[in-house]
Amino acid sequence: MSPTYATARAMMADLTARKISARDLLEAHVARNDALAARLNCVTTTDLETAMRAARFIDDARAKGAPLGALAGLPMTIKDAFDVAGMPAVAGSASLRDRAKDCADSDPVACVRKQDAIVWGKTNVPFMTADFQSYNDIFGTSNNPYDATRTPGGSSGGAAAALAAGITPLEIGSDIGGSLRHPANFCGVFSLKPTWGVLSQRGHIPPLPGGYIERDLNVTGPMARNAGDLRMLWDTLRGSAGAPPRDVANVRIALWDEEPGFPLAREVRDRVRRAGEVLQRRGAQVETVGPPVGGEELMATYLELLLPIMAAGYPDALYNDFTSWRAADLLAAKEGKADMVAVFRLRSTATYRDVVRALSQRQAMKDKLATFFDSGVDAILCPLGPIPAFEHSQMLPQLARTLDVDGATVPYMSLLVWIALATALHLPAMAVPVGQNAKGLPIGVQLIGPWHGEDRLFDFASVLEEELGGFSPPAL
Repeated sequence: MSPTYATARAMMADLTARKISARDLLEAHVARNDALAARLNCVTTTDLETAMRAARFIDDARAKGAPLGALAGLPMTIKDAFDVAGMPAVAGSASLRDRAKDCADSDPVACVRKQDAIVWGKTNVPFMTADFQSYNDIFGTSNNPYDATRTPGGSSGGAAAALAAGITPLEIGSDIGGSLRHPANFCGVFSLKPTWGVLSQRGHIPPLPGGYIERDLNVTGPMARNAGDLRMLWDTLRGSAGAPPRDVANVRIALWDEEPGFPLAREVRDRVRRAGEVLQRRGAQVETVGPPVGGEELMATYLELLLPIMAAGYPDALYNDFTSWRAADLLAAKEGKADMVAVFRLRSTATYRDVVRALSQRQAMKDKLATFFDSGVDAILCPLGPIPAFEHSQMLPQLARTLDVDGATVPYMSLLVWIALATALHLPAMAVPVGQNAKGLPIGVQLIGPWHGEDRLFDFASVLEEELGGFSPPAL
């Protein structure tokens, strides 16, 4: 196995002890990418001159005993939705390809730079980050390290693929429709969607450059190959250490794996239930119960809030495609599934009254969830998506695409259903790998906690990692 699969914490220990230089560690990761670029195509842009200059500076400073940051010398790639000085975000858009190189670091990148991490490359995303796959006309298609015929997910797909392939030990992604969680699920790695508003979105594309807004629903979050590294990056991004680890004895976990209209493959449901059994063996009280909100109401509110954000943050061409539901209706009518598609139809216009009504509905659901968690429920254990990584599917419009779930044809937008609760209600959620299916594809689960309950999610994730093996490298 490549030495670049060491944990980020082990790499830092070796750097601190001067068992390896920052230059050698950087070169090892760049070489790993060079060897896999043709197969995976997950790194889009590099700035090796700047990175090597930073590595030399850190090596010299360390040799002199100068104070350094907590990530000093650790090489990293960054999702190409975040501006990096010298590598402005392109986000898969031809209109952004010629942006000036002298942009400022986005806020999340500035956090890791402050701790002396070495950012050397950017990872692929879908056009303007608006797909569950990572491909665009500028940088092409990224492939899943476990099966190159399948997607690594989106929109943080290049990031997840780079982690799984040993090209980077840490990554920073973002999530408005599962963009941290789906790629982690498909590539067998960990990610954290924090409570909304905890981490800054400044320097994230979209919205288009020149404007800044903390977009509702969207979050910035860490990605890693294991829970310990994820916690280290999370602490770096939020600027403080969290609560010490605690055991899971006597905690209450709500296991949610059935919801009308929410498709789910048997193999995924089996893994969710196995995860529940593991937590129960370790002393948790696991109850099969869903959150106190209906799936149809949740999705209607989520989509009502999502669409205006899409309209404000994306070019007209993408917005028109995202809301052109007629092709999906025709396909559904042909297959007798018109009602299913209607649930996921995105309206092409939204009035102020519509948005205010959706905000009111969301607050009512938040109040119900607050009571649910206050009753003693510590976390919700549920699926991340209906299926593991699927084969590349790039037919447009997106709403004309479908997925196969145990032989049943379901809308492509079914990928939104299991991630909607945490996104729409601003809850923290963690993606945790819990095994592979018969084809060797990773399957993960989702842990959802109360607002600002990220630290406790790490305790549950660590148990699942210990008992079920966590990340398992692909046979590259």
